[in-house]
Amino acid sequence: MKRILTYGTFDLLHYGHINILKRAKALGDYLIVALSTDEFNEAKGKKAYHNYETRKLMLEAVRYVDLVIPERNWEQKIEDVKKYEVDMVVMGDDWAGSDKFDYLQEYCEVVYLPRTEGVSTTKIKKELALPRAINGLNQIPEPRGVVKQTEKKVK
Repeated sequence: MKRILTYGTFDLLHYGHINILKRAKALGDYLIVALSTDEFNEAKGKKAYHNYETRKLMLEAVRYVDLVIPERNWEQKIEDVKKYEVDMVVMGDDWAGSDKFDYLQEYCEVVYLPRTEGVSTTKIKKELALPRAINGLNQIPEPRGVVKQTEKKVK
Protein backbone atom coordinates (compact mmCIF):
# COMPACT_ATOMS: atom_id res chain seq x y z
CA MET A 1 0.00 0.00 0.00
CA LYS A 2 1.40 3.38 -1.02
CA ARG A 3 0.84 6.04 1.67
CA ILE A 4 0.64 9.72 0.78
CA LEU A 5 0.89 12.61 3.27
CA THR A 6 0.05 16.26 2.79
CA TYR A 7 -0.02 19.24 5.15
CA GLY A 8 -2.20 22.31 5.34
CA THR A 9 -4.71 24.51 7.10
CA PHE A 10 -7.59 23.72 4.70
CA ASP A 11 -9.66 26.67 5.88
CA LEU A 12 -12.78 27.57 3.88
CA LEU A 13 -12.63 24.27 2.01
CA HIS A 14 -12.87 25.02 -1.74
CA TYR A 15 -12.37 23.29 -5.09
CA GLY A 16 -8.63 24.06 -5.05
CA HIS A 17 -8.35 22.00 -1.86
CA ILE A 18 -10.48 19.22 -3.31
CA ASN A 19 -8.36 19.24 -6.46
CA ILE A 20 -5.06 18.80 -4.61
CA LEU A 21 -6.56 16.12 -2.34
CA LYS A 22 -7.88 14.23 -5.37
CA ARG A 23 -4.54 14.45 -7.20
CA ALA A 24 -2.60 13.46 -4.07
CA LYS A 25 -4.84 10.43 -3.50
CA ALA A 26 -4.39 9.39 -7.16
CA LEU A 27 -0.64 9.03 -6.46
CA GLY A 28 -1.20 6.28 -3.90
CA ASP A 29 -3.66 4.17 -1.96
CA TYR A 30 -4.02 5.94 1.38
CA LEU A 31 -4.09 9.71 1.94
CA ILE A 32 -3.16 11.24 5.28
CA VAL A 33 -3.80 14.94 5.85
CA ALA A 34 -1.81 16.66 8.59
CA LEU A 35 -4.10 19.54 9.51
CA SER A 36 -2.58 22.62 11.13
CA THR A 37 -3.93 23.14 14.64
CA ASP A 38 -5.22 26.54 15.73
CA GLU A 39 -2.17 26.94 17.97
CA PHE A 40 0.25 26.14 15.14
CA ASN A 41 -1.54 28.55 12.81
CA GLU A 42 -1.21 31.23 15.47
CA ALA A 43 2.53 30.53 15.75
CA LYS A 44 2.76 30.94 11.94
CA GLY A 45 0.88 34.26 12.17
CA LYS A 46 -2.22 32.80 10.49
CA LYS A 47 -5.80 32.87 11.70
CA ALA A 48 -8.22 30.34 10.25
CA TYR A 49 -11.88 31.25 9.90
CA HIS A 50 -12.95 27.79 11.08
CA ASN A 51 -11.50 26.16 14.17
CA TYR A 52 -9.47 22.94 14.03
CA GLU A 53 -12.35 20.61 14.90
CA THR A 54 -14.58 22.11 12.21
CA ARG A 55 -11.83 21.90 9.58
CA LYS A 56 -11.12 18.29 10.64
CA LEU A 57 -14.79 17.31 10.28
CA MET A 58 -14.93 18.85 6.81
CA LEU A 59 -11.77 17.03 5.67
CA GLU A 60 -12.99 13.72 7.08
CA ALA A 61 -16.08 14.09 4.88
CA VAL A 62 -13.96 14.29 1.70
CA ARG A 63 -13.86 10.88 0.02
CA TYR A 64 -10.18 11.17 -0.94
CA VAL A 65 -9.04 11.59 2.68
CA ASP A 66 -8.40 8.44 4.71
CA LEU A 67 -6.96 9.94 7.89
CA VAL A 68 -6.62 13.41 9.43
CA ILE A 69 -3.88 14.01 12.00
CA PRO A 70 -2.92 17.24 13.80
CA GLU A 71 0.03 19.29 12.56
CA ARG A 72 1.36 20.94 15.73
CA ASN A 73 4.75 22.24 14.56
CA TRP A 74 7.22 22.36 11.66
CA GLU A 75 9.51 19.80 13.25
CA GLN A 76 7.09 16.85 13.36
CA LYS A 77 7.34 15.93 9.67
CA ILE A 78 10.09 13.29 9.94
CA GLU A 79 8.24 11.69 12.86
CA ASP A 80 5.00 11.67 10.80
CA VAL A 81 6.73 10.05 7.81
CA LYS A 82 8.17 7.31 10.02
CA LYS A 83 5.11 6.75 12.24
CA TYR A 84 2.64 6.48 9.36
CA GLU A 85 5.09 4.69 7.02
CA VAL A 86 4.69 7.41 4.39
CA ASP A 87 6.00 6.80 0.88
CA MET A 88 5.38 10.28 -0.50
CA VAL A 89 4.73 13.80 0.78
CA VAL A 90 2.65 15.90 -1.61
CA MET A 91 2.43 19.68 -1.41
CA GLY A 92 1.40 22.61 -3.58
CA ASP A 93 4.17 23.88 -5.84
CA ASP A 94 4.35 27.15 -3.93
CA TRP A 95 6.38 25.15 -1.36
CA ALA A 96 8.90 23.85 -3.92
CA GLY A 97 12.47 24.76 -3.03
CA SER A 98 11.61 25.69 0.55
CA ASP A 99 13.42 24.35 3.57
CA LYS A 100 10.07 23.24 5.01
CA PHE A 101 9.71 20.10 2.85
CA ASP A 102 12.75 19.45 0.62
CA TYR A 103 14.73 17.83 3.45
CA LEU A 104 12.12 15.05 3.62
CA GLN A 105 13.55 13.61 0.39
CA GLU A 106 15.98 11.71 2.63
CA TYR A 107 12.99 9.80 4.08
CA CYS A 108 10.43 9.59 1.28
CA GLU A 109 9.57 10.96 -2.13
CA VAL A 110 8.46 14.62 -2.18
CA VAL A 111 6.15 15.79 -4.97
CA TYR A 112 4.97 19.34 -5.62
CA LEU A 113 1.70 19.69 -7.52
CA PRO A 114 0.62 22.85 -9.35
CA ARG A 115 -1.91 24.93 -7.45
CA THR A 116 -5.40 25.31 -8.90
CA GLU A 117 -5.50 28.59 -10.82
CA GLY A 118 -7.91 31.31 -9.76
CA VAL A 119 -8.78 30.15 -6.24
CA SER A 120 -7.24 30.52 -2.80
CA THR A 121 -8.52 30.86 0.73
CA THR A 122 -6.90 34.30 0.98
CA LYS A 123 -8.69 35.43 -2.18
CA ILE A 124 -12.05 34.08 -0.94
CA LYS A 125 -11.69 35.81 2.44
CA LYS A 126 -10.81 39.09 0.74
CA GLU A 127 -13.61 38.93 -1.84
CA LEU A 128 -16.24 37.99 0.76
CA ALA A 129 -14.90 40.53 3.27
CA LEU A 130 -15.32 37.90 5.97
CA PRO A 131 -15.43 38.98 9.60
CA ARG A 132 -12.73 37.95 12.03
CA ALA A 133 -12.27 34.28 12.72
CA ILE A 134 -14.51 32.73 15.35
CA ASN A 135 -12.11 30.12 16.71
CA GLY A 136 -13.19 28.15 19.73
CA LEU A 137 -16.83 27.90 18.76
CA ASN A 138 -18.54 24.81 17.42
CA GLN A 139 -19.22 26.09 13.94
CA ILE A 140 -21.14 23.04 12.78
CA PRO A 141 -24.41 23.18 14.71
CA GLU A 142 -26.27 19.99 15.60
CA PRO A 143 -29.29 19.44 13.34
CA ARG A 144 -32.61 20.18 15.02
CA GLY A 145 -34.34 17.17 16.50
CA VAL A 146 -31.11 15.24 17.05
CA VAL A 147 -30.56 13.98 20.57
CA LYS A 148 -27.00 13.29 21.57
CA GLN A 149 -26.33 9.87 23.09
CA THR A 150 -25.41 11.44 26.42
CA GLU A 151 -28.75 13.24 26.59
CA LYS A 152 -32.00 11.53 27.53
CA LYS A 153 -35.42 12.70 26.57
CA VAL A 154 -37.59 13.54 29.55
CA LYS A 155 -41.19 12.30 29.34
